[in-house]
Amino acid sequence: METQWRRLQPLLPPEKPWTGRPNVDHRRILNGILWVQRTGAPWRDLALHYGPVGTVSSRFYRWRAAGVWDQVLLALQAEADARGEVDWNLHFVDATVIRAHQHAAGARRDKAVGDGANVEALGRSQGGFSTKLHLRAEGGGKPMVAVLTGGERHEQIALEALLDNGAIRRLGRGRPRLRPGRVAGDKGYSSPTARNRLRRRHIQPVISSKSNQRRQPRFDRKAYRPRNRIERLINRPKQFRRIATRYEKRGINYLAMVMLGMILLWL
Repeated sequence: METQWRRLQPLLPPEKPWTGRPNVDHRRILNGILWVQRTGAPWRDLALHYGPVGTVSSRFYRWRAAGVWDQVLLALQAEADARGEVDWNLHFVDATVIRAHQHAAGARRDKAVGDGANVEALGRSQGGFSTKLHLRAEGGGKPMVAVLTGGERHEQIALEALLDNGAIRRLGRGRPRLRPGRVAGDKGYSSPTARNRLRRRHIQPVISSKSNQRRQPRFDRKAYRPRNRIERLINRPKQFRRIATRYEKRGINYLAMVMLGMILLWL
């Protein structure tokens, strides 16, 4: 945790830059946030040596609202891309169902917009009350983008959001880089609609066909073989109990926990 703190500390915003040293050290607060994420315990059970519960929890929500977690993740990805550690030749997409705890129920949905949009990303699937976590990983198996939907939604629903988000800015001159050369996915992405979405973005699909579909003559079996990297990636954030089970009522707060897990994987 000390190594993680040393890399995260310069990326976090100063609490009160005009007064010098902050009232509360970021290190203790960040360790408290990581403890809650790792153990899955409610904020009220936070150990006393991490500071007041209200201070630690409010700092997490304030940084989420200010986009700090997104900025930290983008900064780490930009540094890795500058070192040549991001593989843009082949990316992977996949999804997993996250069981929602009973504490996740009860959020108000009066701010929902659109045609029945579920802003809290909760639904009923065969696994029960759940959320579906969609991920895109770069060729080395590091997470690039995360999208949430209800647990009953199909993987293809979030494909466009996975492809159109996650642009990595260059540390020097040049436009941010967004789209890989190829994208590999399992048979859940094998519909003509999903393939057309990839081709419209000039991305070559590496997707196996279902038994009731026409065989793809240009299917690259060798490129499809390392797709297990994203399956291994999905298991790594689930080591954090706050990600393996959803306790947050609001979808944006659960997504912030996922983003924090992605940050730790890039450190």
